[in-house]
Amino acid sequence: MQDIFHNQKAYFDTNETKDISFRRTQLKRLKSCLKENEDFLCDAIYKDFKKSKFDTIATELALIYHEIDVAVRQLGNWSRRKSVPTNLVNFPARSYIIPEPLGSVLIIGAWNYPYLLTICPMVAAMAAGCTMIVKPSEMPIRTSNALKKVFSETFDEKYIAVVEGGIPETTELLQLKFDKIFFTGSTHVGKIVYKAAAENLVPVTLELGGKSPAFVTSNAHLKMTAKRLVWSKFLNAGQTCISPDYLMVDESIHEKFLMLLKAEVEKENFAVENDNYPQIINERNFDRLVAMIPREKVVAGGEWDKEKRWIAPTILRDVSFSDKVMEEEIFGPIMPVITYNNLDTAISEVKKLSKPLSAYIFTRSRKQKSKVLNELSFGGGGVNEAVMHISNSNLPFGGVGASGIGSYHGEDGFKTFSHFKAIVDKPNWLELPLKYFPHSSTKLWWIRKIFKF
Repeated sequence: MQDIFHNQKAYFDTNETKDISFRRTQLKRLKSCLKENEDFLCDAIYKDFKKSKFDTIATELALIYHEIDVAVRQLGNWSRRKSVPTNLVNFPARSYIIPEPLGSVLIIGAWNYPYLLTICPMVAAMAAGCTMIVKPSEMPIRTSNALKKVFSETFDEKYIAVVEGGIPETTELLQLKFDKIFFTGSTHVGKIVYKAAAENLVPVTLELGGKSPAFVTSNAHLKMTAKRLVWSKFLNAGQTCISPDYLMVDESIHEKFLMLLKAEVEKENFAVENDNYPQIINERNFDRLVAMIPREKVVAGGEWDKEKRWIAPTILRDVSFSDKVMEEEIFGPIMPVITYNNLDTAISEVKKLSKPLSAYIFTRSRKQKSKVLNELSFGGGGVNEAVMHISNSNLPFGGVGASGIGSYHGEDGFKTFSHFKAIVDKPNWLELPLKYFPHSSTKLWWIRKIFKF
């Protein structure tokens, strides 16, 4: 690993990766190698946890292709030197900002969307002009192997290298003095990464998680709300960092909405054999999820099969914030429903928890929409929609507080892996004497005048 790291440092110092045409060529090469290996990649992820080809392309590869296309198209604008106004004290001069790549970076991917959450940060780092070591999650092992094979056959190791392994390998990587670390995963591991990075003063972006709420008000379009929430919650068997973790439902429509949710689950017919529902990633997570399901509160679902690592889409009623299912992020196909009779009180209860990665409000009231958006702090979200904000590369994607540090996608990804040098460029034909000795009351008067104090 140290050899790879030092070779990448040396290659970066040649300045080859800074060339805009080089970056565009490599991004196009990335897209080509992914498209050429689509079947291979889809087969690998299916073997890991039965994720279908349709879902792999729709929820992972399609978004990656889009990010690549945006980067190729906008790279010239993102990387251009940008002029800014020069203040009077620096007259005569020009002022501008020069984007430059941070250098050699480490990208640590996540298991739940192992292509999307590993390759999208790569796209951003490539656009910025960095070299990178990529560490896929070891939990979907065949997917990790597939990424290693595809990228090692496509890119020189001095530019992009894939390092496989678990905790020992990640620990060793974190000891190296990268110019940036990008991590996607749990808050617990995020703290470990942050602490290790601090030892070398390495800047980090942490894409974490949290308990993301969805508010359903009394005047929401209930049928459409149920449809969108059921899809977004049980997508990828609930193993989605921005899925609605729990619902806050106005008690006046509670019973009716529960029945609509149940009917929508039955209509969607989630099953592995229908190519719309994968397995739980491993036995440890399966056991953790099953322990969250109180039989007496099940409205729909509640069945499971440990051998197949399958848990039916499950809806829970009469849940309170003290229930076990509310103690941590669920990250599985369990939908707890909490009722409220006052939106202010509901928001107050949600604010007692850590700031979530996402939040959603389903309502036809502008006042209620504004209340949630203005009073609740969260990474990103939607109004009358859930999860889909991740598909818009014009929106920054990231958390706040315990749900993450920094953001990416589109230009925000480019900025995440770039440094912006601030330059004052001054000619030699004039020099004002204010900053030079000897000091005087007249000079001080002019300083006050210029800075307006």
